[in-house]
Amino acid sequence: MEQIVEQGFAYWPIALNGIKALAVLILGWMAAGMISRAIRKRINATPEIDPTLGNFIASMVRWALIAVVLIAVLGIFGIEATSLVAMMGAATLAIGLALQGTLSDLAAGFMLVLFRPYKLGQYVDIGGTSGTVKDLNLFITELTTPDNVQIIIPNGQAWGSVITNYSHHDTRRVSLVFGIDYGDSADTAKEIILTLANADSRVLKDPEPWVRVTNLGDSSVDLTVRIWCKAEDFWELKFAMTQAVKEAFDAKGISIPYPHRVEIRKQA
Repeated sequence: MEQIVEQGFAYWPIALNGIKALAVLILGWMAAGMISRAIRKRINATPEIDPTLGNFIASMVRWALIAVVLIAVLGIFGIEATSLVAMMGAATLAIGLALQGTLSDLAAGFMLVLFRPYKLGQYVDIGGTSGTVKDLNLFITELTTPDNVQIIIPNGQAWGSVITNYSHHDTRRVSLVFGIDYGDSADTAKEIILTLANADSRVLKDPEPWVRVTNLGDSSVDLTVRIWCKAEDFWELKFAMTQAVKEAFDAKGISIPYPHRVEIRKQA
């Protein structure tokens, strides 16, 4: 019995260190998150600083604090920081090979923040995946699709892909194509479209609205419309103009044909 008690006392320091390490790890993790959020909030509240940069700095601070916490936890078990550095130096090659994807994402994250091909809140297409940028941190870019689906893209893939930023410029061009019947007047149809475009306050005067006959199709004369608007008005203007032109054509007796076949029967 005395031997069992002595063994129990022998393991007590290890158990105590384990409890201390767990407490430091939990508290440190929570503190890192709180400090990171406070920094993000503070930076994003400053109009002169881009919110994308604020998120990235907050992410860097969080991971740096977590690294300090891990070093402190190892110190509780008697592993000195100098010894840890020596161990890390000896294992640099192995770690680099094992984490080459993660390190690539980290390096790409710095490049994305440095060159800023996109920012928070912008609508982009990254390698064929489209969505609004919700977060850009050390390792990943988070997009949200129009139907509210979360998409996570590693920064390494984002940096190595073709990036289309639909929100980069303040203005965008709305391009529409309307087909009219061969028996209808193209000039009348063009006048109707220009009148509707000039009447919409979202359509910019410079560049001015543009309408031309661009194609003689199998069953229609195609009119191409090009109008410019602010980037945030793009979709609503596109939808509104499509409906307005359809209703105006109906009211003026201009038909929008659809593909059809004419059957001709010859008498034997």
